[in-house]
Amino acid sequence: MLAMFLGALDQTIVGTAMPRIISDLGGFTQYTWVTTAYIITSAVTVPITGKLTDIYGRKYFYITGLSIFVLGSVLCGLSQTMNQIIIFRGLQGIGAGVMMANAFTVIGDLFPPAERGKYQGFISAVFGLSSVIGPTLGGFITDSLSWHWVFFVNVPLGLIIIALFVFFFPNFRPDNLKHNIDYWGVALLILTVVPFMLALSWGGVEYAWGSLQIIGMFVFSAIMLVVFLWIEFKSKEPIIPLGIFRDRIVAVSSVMMFMTAAGMFGSIIFIPLFFQGVLGASATSSGSFITPMMLGVVFGSFISGQLLSRAGGHYRIQGAVGLAIMTFGMWLLSGMTIDTSTGTAIRNMVITGLGLGTTMPLYMLAVQNTVPYHLLGAATSTTTFFRSIGGSVGLAVFGSVMNNRFAAALLPRLPAEIKDMLPAGQLELLTHNPEILMSPDAQHELQNIISQFGDRGAELLPQVMQALRESLSLSIAHVFFYAFIAMGLAFVINLFIKEIPLRRQHSPGSQPPVGKPE
Repeated sequence: MLAMFLGALDQTIVGTAMPRIISDLGGFTQYTWVTTAYIITSAVTVPITGKLTDIYGRKYFYITGLSIFVLGSVLCGLSQTMNQIIIFRGLQGIGAGVMMANAFTVIGDLFPPAERGKYQGFISAVFGLSSVIGPTLGGFITDSLSWHWVFFVNVPLGLIIIALFVFFFPNFRPDNLKHNIDYWGVALLILTVVPFMLALSWGGVEYAWGSLQIIGMFVFSAIMLVVFLWIEFKSKEPIIPLGIFRDRIVAVSSVMMFMTAAGMFGSIIFIPLFFQGVLGASATSSGSFITPMMLGVVFGSFISGQLLSRAGGHYRIQGAVGLAIMTFGMWLLSGMTIDTSTGTAIRNMVITGLGLGTTMPLYMLAVQNTVPYHLLGAATSTTTFFRSIGGSVGLAVFGSVMNNRFAAALLPRLPAEIKDMLPAGQLELLTHNPEILMSPDAQHELQNIISQFGDRGAELLPQVMQALRESLSLSIAHVFFYAFIAMGLAFVINLFIKEIPLRRQHSPGSQPPVGKPE
């Protein structure tokens, strides 16, 4: 729970500080990359760690992951360029991937499926505490100190948690049999995922979607995927045991975690940008505004987890309810404009958060309930992997939508005099530079540029700022609309999941567990 608190606190703090980071370091087109790099590396790390912990135990992997996470936090705080912070966020993601691979698996080590829903309530409370503290703390640190300190705050807490793991965390020992590590599977998984995510993130931003670079990365990733699947079918102990997908519960749950993660990141990452860029809130206040949504997530997750344990495990019904609420929330978010009141925006966020929270505990428990105990780590981390990939795909697609729609919406809204008088380079910069809305320095620079129009410039500046706000609002609304479509599709897919009673022991029959705690 402490390790999860650290990881969730980092995510919520950084999300609130992101607009200030891009205004300081530049590179709006790299807005989603700071998070995407984190998710790519954690996504690759999760299934690898899950399989290795089934072989070697959980404890020392957890300690290693925490250590890498703390080191990455220090380096992120010291970053001076966008490229540096992207690279070091990727390092943080490796540590986070190790932590995520273990977080839900150790609950499976300790409790049978019928009891795990209750403990999801405790996990939700920890997640909620970090989600309530994180945005406000992140905004306060950003406004009062600097964004660098949103990373440095991880260090003392991380060191304390590492010490607690060393002395108090139980070591679930493996069966001491000789195992074969699937090195080829590890390499091919990396070669499949990384080019695919790079292509999604760069497409339409760094390179045209039809460019040789983007098509080449997609083709290379597809070839590596085919080879990876062939190797995994032949491997004695594959990194991702493909046989588990023959179970319809695992297959549908993996798709659902992919879809809901895309919607989750679409709302959490872009909502602070809407408050700061469109509604003109400070980093501190935008952080406090996202708190009601997180409380909705906590409440929905806690109630859903309790119902799973107490009402017989009806995860298909609970999933349908949660996804219906989340879909409605996304539809409300997609209708927000520059004239939307703060109260209305918060209401829409709470509804979305309630639906998201309701679905959060369902599919992981469904998977753990259907697989044998000796595959617990691999199956849990594999479904977590699909959630990470869903978040990456969602961010890449939504980021591309936002960038393209912003440029397309701004040009016709600019005053004709601005388009006629500004040099092509400055006009191009303006149409791809909404951080002007969040950076006083950038606004001052824009004011200097428009001052060349003399007295007329005083009238043009408010018009340009209004055009920027309207264009950013429209582009973010398109992001939420695509998320609305994704959630509607997820609602339909959820109807195909099979329900089986939650087991009251760790595995069917008398199969022994992988290991025993010290």
